[in-house]
Amino acid sequence: MLVKLNFQNPQLPTHFSMNVTNIVKAYEELTLNELYALLKLRSEVFVVEQNCLFLDQDDKDQKCHHQLVFADNILVGYSRLVPAGLSYPEISIGRVVTSPAFRGKGLGKLVMELSIQNCLKIFGVSDIRLGAQTYALGFYSALGFVSDGNTYDEDGIEHIEMLWKN
Repeated sequence: MLVKLNFQNPQLPTHFSMNVTNIVKAYEELTLNELYALLKLRSEVFVVEQNCLFLDQDDKDQKCHHQLVFADNILVGYSRLVPAGLSYPEISIGRVVTSPAFRGKGLGKLVMELSIQNCLKIFGVSDIRLGAQTYALGFYSALGFVSDGNTYDEDGIEHIEMLWKN
């Protein structure tokens, strides 16, 4: 799909198009290169950038679908689509991440919109829950998620559960 994104880089035009490819696969369908790329991106952001020592590989990946968003063959966004009962009673979206080099370009919104669509397609019509880092409340609220519960600490970062009602 060709997507027009808003780039904040002064060397680039305000709006330009890049070729964006969205791939959704069950764990066993991932190629070794796709698995390596998604684990590298998750580690780059969740462990290194956020300075959070935690074990990202939590034995849930094997039971999930994985959404990979490539721009011109570079992994720029990712999310984990989680079946109901694995993390929460509802289906859920987790490990939402965009590459630091591609932030501020509308990719996060694209990743989440595609995540919602793909959850409904794969798991059926349902509510969707996620655990959001509290700094991103506005981002998720703009996508239709509402806070559902109290804040909690997860690996030293404040989170809150949010629910998207279908």
